[in-house]
Amino acid sequence: MVPQAEFRSYYGRPVLKPPLWHEPHMPTYLYLGGLSGVSSSMAVMARLTGRPRLDRTARVAAAAGAALGAGLLTAELGRPERFLNMFRLFKPSSPMSVGSWILAAQGGLSAAALASDMTGILPLAGDGALLAGAVIGPLTATYTAVLVADTAVPVWHEAYRELPFLFAGSAMAAAGAAGMLGTPRAQAGPARAVAVLGAAVETVAGGVMERRLGLVGEPYTTGRAGRLMRAARALTIGGGLLAAVAGRGRALTALSGIALTAGSLCTRFAILAAGRASAADPKYTVVPQRERLDAAS
Repeated sequence: MVPQAEFRSYYGRPVLKPPLWHEPHMPTYLYLGGLSGVSSSMAVMARLTGRPRLDRTARVAAAAGAALGAGLLTAELGRPERFLNMFRLFKPSSPMSVGSWILAAQGGLSAAALASDMTGILPLAGDGALLAGAVIGPLTATYTAVLVADTAVPVWHEAYRELPFLFAGSAMAAAGAAGMLGTPRAQAGPARAVAVLGAAVETVAGGVMERRLGLVGEPYTTGRAGRLMRAARALTIGGGLLAAVAGRGRALTALSGIALTAGSLCTRFAILAAGRASAADPKYTVVPQRERLDAAS
């Protein structure tokens, strides 16, 4: 019997080109997009439950997140005209094209909702912008997960089932943290609930993703990405537990908000680091391909 050949790539070189995204631009953009999207929905929740301070905080977070995120994306692309070129057409089959239009709509609607609230001008139009932003908000919070998964990077592509839930949970934790930090405790109840739910969704989705991916998901547990992911999990779980009791004191609220914000950022940086490690090591591309061929034969 001839022993099975050990895996080797061509001259030991990577099979895929590594992601060219830069730090801190891209991970922070992913964080801000999620923060903006969930904050838009949380503003409507606050408006319907009679919490004007939380409503204002959520509107500010939504508008600031969208504006800063667009700025970081433009910086990541290198030249502003590259961002504008994305609006030359609308291509439903392209996550980048759809995402660009979602981000543009989110930015315009959140800015209009905030401006109307702060100036008192055209309140009906402001409320309409707020409601429309709440509809687009979940898409803003999760479209980046589809964008990341629609690549050849194994650790991203194979995680297409869990990444939207991971991004959604992380975005909810971040938006809840912003709401808690910027709102008096008496009106921050919905923000605390969103933060706790987001922390739970992110933690469960991350654990399911790592277990299901097996070898392909190894970059999420090793090296720099593994350290960042473990830090994100500890901060998110700790922040979520503190958020559950944060109504009892300002110190708990501050600690919870800071922990959840740091955890959400660590998650985004961990995902980028895992993608780079996955593309750099050919085994994550070739070994699963061989296993699928063996299973089909």
